[in-house]
Amino acid sequence: MNYSGIDLHSNNSVVSVIDETDRVVAEKRLPNDLAKILAFLAPWRAGMAGVVVESTFNWYWLVDGLQTAGYVVHLANTTAIKKYDGLKHSGDETDARYLAHLLRLGILPVGTILPARLREVRDLARKRMQLVRSCTSHILAVENITARQYGTRITSNQVKRLDEHAVDQMGLPDNVALAVRANVAVITTLREQIAIVERRLQKEVARHPDYVLLTTVPGIGQTLATVIMLETGTIERFANAGNFASYARCVDSQRMSNGKKKGEGNTRNGNPYLCWAFIEAANFAMHFSTEARLFYERKKARTNSVLARKALAHKLARACFHMLKERKPFDVTRCFA
Repeated sequence: MNYSGIDLHSNNSVVSVIDETDRVVAEKRLPNDLAKILAFLAPWRAGMAGVVVESTFNWYWLVDGLQTAGYVVHLANTTAIKKYDGLKHSGDETDARYLAHLLRLGILPVGTILPARLREVRDLARKRMQLVRSCTSHILAVENITARQYGTRITSNQVKRLDEHAVDQMGLPDNVALAVRANVAVITTLREQIAIVERRLQKEVARHPDYVLLTTVPGIGQTLATVIMLETGTIERFANAGNFASYARCVDSQRMSNGKKKGEGNTRNGNPYLCWAFIEAANFAMHFSTEARLFYERKKARTNSVLARKALAHKLARACFHMLKERKPFDVTRCFA
């Protein structure tokens, strides 16, 4: 049997093929051209146990192309892979071989390869978040300008209602008014695009059973339910609630020895979008659920507000796992028992 590892870069890839004794039988740096990579792998296709692709920002085209060509493809979880630090020399070739080596040994940390259709919708939700962040930065810019000019800042809702005429009525110096108009124009455009994206997302997810279940959780509305559903994928890929909460970055990272904390593990290993969603859900749940508020207050009394909010997010993440696994609506009594 042969095993292949591909060290993927922005414009080229190093493709390595090893045999069952870790001997390199083929290796070459190729441009990011699917046809050339497939042609290079073709002589070993019959005995190829699997191909490992590094999980970088641009893996979609390569993984989809290899799968379409009939290869068994694995997406390496790069944040969970640590190489031996004693090597005097390493490069792209050794990285590609190491991926294939881990696959041969059966100890390769892998990520989930979602179907292309689900990835499209998930990435659209991420695009919405990007647009919202950009819009918020321009709103804050207008607030800061008014604070500098008047000594007090206007609210974000007031900024959202500004138009060309309203800016003219603010009595700002010409150059300052031009800056505000620029911000307002961008805010208007971004809000229009956000509304378009949100309508498409709602059309895509509204009838999904997981989405319907998630909206029964206090603190989780349309936006958060969409993010959690799309970033989670299929709940069956998680063995238990602890694994899901860890993936959502809702658990502590500690390295313990003799009962003492000696450091932390890889805190970045997980999904940052799920982490954000459950923290936001915790913030809203405190306002809309008496049980959630009481749970938060009990934790806060023993720790602090930050840890209490994190504990509530962890509680909601575990509750969502059980709810999606059992296909039952949210049970507040069970969650905060």
